[in-house]
Amino acid sequence: MATITASPTRIGLPALLKHHAVRKLLLLGLAAAILVPLANARWASGAWPGALTVDFSEPLAKASDWIIDNRDSHPLFLYFLGHVSNVVVIAVRAVYLILLAVGWAGVTALGALVAWRVAGVKLALGTAVAFLACGLLGMWVPTMQTLALMTVAVLASVVVGALLGLAAGLSDRMDRVLRPVLDTMQVLPAFAYLLPVVLIFGIGVPAAVLATVVYAAPPMARLTSLGLRGADKEVLEAVESLGSTARQRLLTARIPLARKELLLGLNQTIMMALSMAVIAAVIGAGGLGDRVYQALASVDVGAALAAGIPIVLLAVVLDRVTGAAGEKLGAEPEPHSGRGWLIALAGVVAVAVAGRLAGRLDWPDTWVFGIAEPVNRAVDWMTAHLYSGVPVIGGTADWAGHFTTWVLDPTRDSLQALPWWGVLLIVAALAWVIGTWRTALTAVLAMAAIGVLGVWKPSLDTLSQVLAAVAVTLAVGFAVGIAAARSDRLERALRPVLDVFQTMPQFVYLIPVVALFGVGRAPAVAAAIVYALPAVVRITTQGLRQVDPAALEASGSLGATSWQQLRQVQLPLARPALLLAVNQGLVLVLAVVVIGGLVGGGALGYDVVFGLAQGDLATGLVAGAAIVCLGLMLDRVTQPTERRAKKGA
Repeated sequence: MATITASPTRIGLPALLKHHAVRKLLLLGLAAAILVPLANARWASGAWPGALTVDFSEPLAKASDWIIDNRDSHPLFLYFLGHVSNVVVIAVRAVYLILLAVGWAGVTALGALVAWRVAGVKLALGTAVAFLACGLLGMWVPTMQTLALMTVAVLASVVVGALLGLAAGLSDRMDRVLRPVLDTMQVLPAFAYLLPVVLIFGIGVPAAVLATVVYAAPPMARLTSLGLRGADKEVLEAVESLGSTARQRLLTARIPLARKELLLGLNQTIMMALSMAVIAAVIGAGGLGDRVYQALASVDVGAALAAGIPIVLLAVVLDRVTGAAGEKLGAEPEPHSGRGWLIALAGVVAVAVAGRLAGRLDWPDTWVFGIAEPVNRAVDWMTAHLYSGVPVIGGTADWAGHFTTWVLDPTRDSLQALPWWGVLLIVAALAWVIGTWRTALTAVLAMAAIGVLGVWKPSLDTLSQVLAAVAVTLAVGFAVGIAAARSDRLERALRPVLDVFQTMPQFVYLIPVVALFGVGRAPAVAAAIVYALPAVVRITTQGLRQVDPAALEASGSLGATSWQQLRQVQLPLARPALLLAVNQGLVLVLAVVVIGGLVGGGALGYDVVFGLAQGDLATGLVAGAAIVCLGLMLDRVTQPTERRAKKGA
């Protein structure tokens, strides 16, 4: 009796061609086989062809000159933009004077009162300590300047974002129009927002506030729209059945049902406004950001840290208070809560009046504890002992040098050695494999626009820094995220650390890396890694923890080991979350790599900083536009687009 042996299944060419990604790559290869020889025959050099470059320097210089010449005479400035600028200046000045009139004791008491009524005694004490620390560090006046600018910017951002979100939430057509705009705005690095407003409003507070509004309004708009669209359909139908009008349904049902999303939007708007208000010091915003910027410019780490600590404290306090308000939303109000608010407010007024009568509105100079000098001494010690004097492992300067020599330089040289059409093909392949032809076309056009702008090489330099930083970020972030997903104790230990790191504005990350590594491309990459790491860890942990427990139990019952469960079950099922982590890592890294131009990162970041510092708006605007295109390209090649299932498939 013959034995029948099963032959292993072989994947033939027809079966391989049925794979969607393979068909895409074959079509792209066919197009490349036709177009590349034509491009190579027309432009033999691998560098971006000069014939395809457009010089924007002259028209931008003319536009800049026209704006400067007509700022005091053109009706657009006299009757609209001028009034906007004046309103912003008056509003920020008024809030600042009110804060100074209340005095340090009144502001501290008011902050503690709000935190107490929203989240309890513990957060109230933390808020009071945070404000007192700002005074002890000698940063009370800059802190009030930053708070005044933030107050006006947040109010404007909330109004603009809520109106846009309301329109998108109630109209499908408006939602389709606004979605790509908000998508683009959210992937743009903060520096890109500074250039257009400086061109129109010049250096100063109005430009800083309006740049902050443009940067901070999108999350409010998105979450408002999400909340309105996600309202319970049954509740809306019940309200409609009672004969209510559309306006009544909006005010009595949709908005109350969306209040959690609205408060989350407020939280995100406040955090992004603080981050941008600090960065806007580059264009004359003043406050704490200006102190950090001036200190970094002179490599005075002690002074930068003295201003950076209040920024972190403000960020943590604002995040905790708004977060606690969101968690408390919908709970039963405490008995006599209104009376409690009145009593507490009366206490704040009494404290403010007492401070004014005692002539103690300003923070006393004798209460200032200067940390700049001891910090700079510590930095000098680190320079002498840790930069290059550590046996065997080398110092931080050695690490930065090795990373530059072994990683950054080869990556940059490899990208710049590729022919321009090769870069476009790689971008097209990556974007089309995980998305649609529209995604690929958008990514290719964004990358080609960089060449047209005439900044191909600096953009590839910036891209090399982004890729190196992302590689390290993903390696560390995935490892830590997997460990946290498999250990409750580690996840609890990491949570407060990640909370603090995620609330810190981008500017602050430059301070420790300058202290450890000096200036250069490696410190800029290190700051980007530290900034993006918390988001990657969090998304990875959450994605792995949300894997269906039934799938894990089934694999365990079949005898799978813990490692096999991770590799064959958890990671494949968590693929969307891991791709989101890659996307967020790229976007966040790009934001800080660009700011790294302030600490010697070079490339596009340097061009933006140079343009802002020297008033060379042509250089700055071209570099800013290239950053926008680079961010859009990176977002598209890492953001999967779901395909609609074909009928009958």
